[in-house]
Amino acid sequence: MNNEDWILKRKAAVSGSFYPGISSDLKEMVESMIQPGRDKKKAVCVVSPHAGLVYSGPVAGAVFSSVLIPETCVLLGPSHRHSPVPFAVMREGEWETPLGAVSIHTDLVDMLLEDNDLTKTDITCHSQEHSLEVQLPFLQYFQPALRFIPVCVSSETRIDELELFGESLARCLKRSVEDVLIVASTDLSHYIRREEARRLDFLAIQRILDLDAVGLYKTVLGSRISMCGYQPTVAALVASRALGASDAELIRYQTSGDVSGDYDQVVGYAGIRII
Repeated sequence: MNNEDWILKRKAAVSGSFYPGISSDLKEMVESMIQPGRDKKKAVCVVSPHAGLVYSGPVAGAVFSSVLIPETCVLLGPSHRHSPVPFAVMREGEWETPLGAVSIHTDLVDMLLEDNDLTKTDITCHSQEHSLEVQLPFLQYFQPALRFIPVCVSSETRIDELELFGESLARCLKRSVEDVLIVASTDLSHYIRREEARRLDFLAIQRILDLDAVGLYKTVLGSRISMCGYQPTVAALVASRALGASDAELIRYQTSGDVSGDYDQVVGYAGIRII
């Protein structure tokens, strides 16, 4: 595949490792993790984890089951590798998963690029990053007509940059005539005992439930919470408040130990609905 082909079609990077690489197996896994009878609400944003689906999938499945998934979603996720720009987007093309291809919403990406100077087109940030990719199977399952905006957030972004981006995103979404769901991709505490993980995680969760973007930023840094996607979540909270969100609900919380049985080195996961 040449460079131009890659730009137009991003192959799945973690298919077969973070989730099954065969369509029927992936669909079966997603179906085992969703809650079909759950009442759905129209939401501004959800917070969803991004580990291997065997660990975090039940939390992601629960939160996506609790909301109406529109045809357009904005996915904000952390870069687990070095990112040369604060907010990296892909402008065009599609992303592939075993469930099919999802097109990028180029018009909305262009609006973001024009509205702020922090957002830049950078495909390298997305090439191997899993934090957005693992959200797609759930979104595809509920919304076959999905289009999305992929935003990879640098680990070096500051609170002022996160606020500026969140406000810019809200302005762009207000100008759009479409319903749009923001998805903030994050895991919580990493590789500590379950009791300590739960204590720290709920410090962060409470700030999210309070829709307190600055409070979340300060809490994560002040309490040294190893929440890998706190910056995308801060930006998503800023945007959500600007879009009129007034309430948040914890849909599900668990740790990797609930699956593995190892409670000495857990990772925390939360699914939160913001309306």
